[in-house]
Amino acid sequence: MTPRMVMTTEASNAESQGATYRLLSWLSPSFPVGAYAFSHGLEYAVESGQLRTASEVESWLADLITAGSGQSDLRFAAAAWHAGEDLAQLADIAALSLAFCVSAEIRRESVAQGDAFVATIDAAWPCRAVDTVNAACRGEVPYPVAVGSIARSHEIDCHSMLTAYAHGFTANLTSAAVRLVPLGQTDGQRTTANLSDAVADAVALAAAASLDDISSNTIMSDIASMRHETQYTRLFRS
Repeated sequence: MTPRMVMTTEASNAESQGATYRLLSWLSPSFPVGAYAFSHGLEYAVESGQLRTASEVESWLADLITAGSGQSDLRFAAAAWHAGEDLAQLADIAALSLAFCVSAEIRRESVAQGDAFVATIDAAWPCRAVDTVNAACRGEVPYPVAVGSIARSHEIDCHSMLTAYAHGFTANLTSAAVRLVPLGQTDGQRTTANLSDAVADAVALAAAASLDDISSNTIMSDIASMRHETQYTRLFRS
C-alpha cells in the first residue's frame, strides 16, 4: 500500500469515525431533546392492560417501527435528507410530517423534540441546515425533518442516519416500557436486541421509499395516544 493510499484510508476512517461520533451524540439519551418525557401512547396502553409483558411490548414496538409512526418518521427523515437545501421541498415534507401526527400529543412530541434538536445543534454543532430548517418549518420543526436535514448538512450518509434514528426511537420507548410495565433492565435489553431485525427492515424500506409510499397502520397505538390526552394520572407527556 502506497503512502497516498494509507493517507486516503486514514482520512476516510477519521471521517467515518467523526460521523459516528456525531450520530451517537445526537441520538443518545443525554442529548437534550426531552425524549425521556414522551411515551408515544405506551402509558395508556400499559394502564389499559394491553401491554403487560416484554413480548407484548416487543410486538407493539415492532409494529410501530415497521408499519406505524416509526416507519413514517424514518421516511420523513430520509426525504428531508434528500431535499438538502431545497426550502420548498423541506416545507412540504414538514407539513406532511405534521399531518401524520395522529393526536395533539404526538404532534407536540415531534415538534418539541425537533425544536430542541435544532436549537442544541445550533449551540454545539452549528451548520447551515439550522437556518434552512427554521425557515422551512416556521417555528414548528418535526423531529425527523430536523434530524434528516442536519445529518445531510454534516455529510452523514442517509443509511447511517436512519439506523441511528430508528435505534433511538425504539430504545427510548423500550426505556419507557421498563418504567411503566414495569420490565426489568435485562428484559429491556432483550427487547432492544430482538428489535434489531425490525429496525434493519424499516431502515431498508425507508431508504428506498418515496413520500408517496408513506402510510401508517397501527390503529391501537393511535387510539392509545389519543386516550392518553385525558388519562387521569400520567407520568409522560404523550
